[in-house]
Amino acid sequence: MELSVIGAQGDMRRGYCSGAPGILASALAWSVAAGVAALMSTQGAIWTLLVGGALIHPVGLVLCRVFGAPGAHSRGNPLGQLAGASTFWLIFSLPLAYGLGLQDPAWFFAAMLLVIGGRYLVFATLYGMRFYWVLGLALAAAGVVLGMFRAPVLAVVAAGAAIEWVFGVAGIVRHRRWMDGHGRLQAMHHS
Repeated sequence: MELSVIGAQGDMRRGYCSGAPGILASALAWSVAAGVAALMSTQGAIWTLLVGGALIHPVGLVLCRVFGAPGAHSRGNPLGQLAGASTFWLIFSLPLAYGLGLQDPAWFFAAMLLVIGGRYLVFATLYGMRFYWVLGLALAAAGVVLGMFRAPVLAVVAAGAAIEWVFGVAGIVRHRRWMDGHGRLQAMHHS
């Protein structure tokens, strides 16, 4: 069965709670990295974000189930390939961010804000939500500004955590409102 673009986006939203659990999982990774930066070492914080980043998808899937979503999209949804492609783009960007971190550890985190912000722009298409344009641009702007002003590592990592927490919570609220409205629409079509 071929889905329309809007149908495919709705399927992605239903399957993954509009992506909000992934944002929350990312916020958790940034928060743990901030704690490591504050209490241990900058290098440890870099590795914490890298390892935590690898765990975002599985943690996000667990959170999807907690929020009542399956954590999967329908078979044949063409947007699933776009999600996968954006993941590879993120992975391919990691060596660049790490190389910048060798020059200045804060630049690693600033670069990650840019990379992750760019990936969220793809999510605007995946989920059909302008919300992801705002999130992506907020992270990218934070990366540029904090990098240009050579902010300390902890400030950059804390900014990433704070932005993702705010948008993660807002994403859950938006998803619940969408589901409420979507449920009413389906009830009207069936009556």
